[in-house]
Amino acid sequence: MAELTTTKLNAESHLLLDQPLLRMPHELSRRNQKNAQRYVENSTKDVLSSLTAAAKTASKRPTPDAALSSLDSIITKMQGLKRKLENLHDEEMRIHKSNRARLRHLQDLYEVQSLVDVKYDEWSRTRLSRLLVDYLLREGYSESAAHLAASQGIQELVDVDAFVACHKIEKSLREERNTSLALNWCKENSKELKKQGSMLEFELRLQQYIELVRQGHQAGVGDVDTDMDGLNGVSLDGASTGAGEEKLVEARAHAKKYLSASGDFALLGKAAGLLAYRPWDDVKPYSELYSESRWTHLAHLFLTTHHTLYSLPPRPLLHIALSAGLSALKTPACHSAYTAPTTMPLTSSSNCITSTSVCPICSTELNELARNVPYAHHSKSLVESDPVVLPNGRVYGKERLRVFCDKVGVEPGWVRDPVEGLGGMKWRENEVRKVFIM
Repeated sequence: MAELTTTKLNAESHLLLDQPLLRMPHELSRRNQKNAQRYVENSTKDVLSSLTAAAKTASKRPTPDAALSSLDSIITKMQGLKRKLENLHDEEMRIHKSNRARLRHLQDLYEVQSLVDVKYDEWSRTRLSRLLVDYLLREGYSESAAHLAASQGIQELVDVDAFVACHKIEKSLREERNTSLALNWCKENSKELKKQGSMLEFELRLQQYIELVRQGHQAGVGDVDTDMDGLNGVSLDGASTGAGEEKLVEARAHAKKYLSASGDFALLGKAAGLLAYRPWDDVKPYSELYSESRWTHLAHLFLTTHHTLYSLPPRPLLHIALSAGLSALKTPACHSAYTAPTTMPLTSSSNCITSTSVCPICSTELNELARNVPYAHHSKSLVESDPVVLPNGRVYGKERLRVFCDKVGVEPGWVRDPVEGLGGMKWRENEVRKVFIM
């Protein structure tokens, strides 16, 4: 376990985990500005076209009623633009307020000089609450996250609304089998997604094509008699067949419009093959495209794309912080086969002889979590003043080793490794060598 050599606080290292705290509001503000720009540009085009039409109408039929009607229409459009811009302004003010609170929260850390300061404990508890809210939001427990944020007074330090909107789209893909919300989101962020080279919109369009083909095959099936008239059970007359053919024609038009520009000819070939193979034909790779698991894939792809766009880490921040803490505290003895559980009393008859009641990693709650976590890199090593090395290469303090051997009842003149315990090897004291550090 790393020794605490100083109590001076290094704020820069603490803030490595808090970078998304400011990135998320920045991305939200950027999106807000893009929406306002789009509204203004679209409304400007509409108003100019309406003014041109009104001028032409007035020149041909100079009646007051026609002119007033045209002006009323323009005023209505401008009022609609005003309402949209007011909503965006309110959203921008909320984002700025949140940004100020987050900057103030980070500035509080720079004002703390020591790790033992009471203010650092308060700041750490606030950050822990933020990490818990982030975890709940990522797991879909939006109401619990909102209640926790409200109870701790950290609503401005977390992004509940953004995650709620994200999970609404994710749910529409995973459970409702609907691509509309996800495609609207792609349209709003089209420039950024294009810069990232994201395949999300293409995958959504491909899924739309698959569903059109699926509907076409299902609607075109009449009496299911295998190979009836050589047509694999597909009837060519009747209303159902007409509807099925219309869906397949619509699917081809959809593919030509949205999929042909991708340049992925292998995938386009598979997509074209769906027109010949039906959903219930167990033929790969077409059965994989028809599979319902694609909706789960799309939901996961959307979450990954959303988090990348808003500079959010793919894993919950709580997992990252917990992994770092477990790694810093973990030692080889924590998962030794001879390490005693915290609830087991130390007895000389037990092979588990190492008491670890003060080690967090050896506790019942954290031991299994830390099993696959790597050991931390320690830039400094502190050893005791009287180090000795056992024949197996392990180094201990001479006095601590003597106290241990006396406690577990090792025969005089012999020593045992505290990690291996009574079940391991023992050596004579003259085999133990003194360690010299240059």
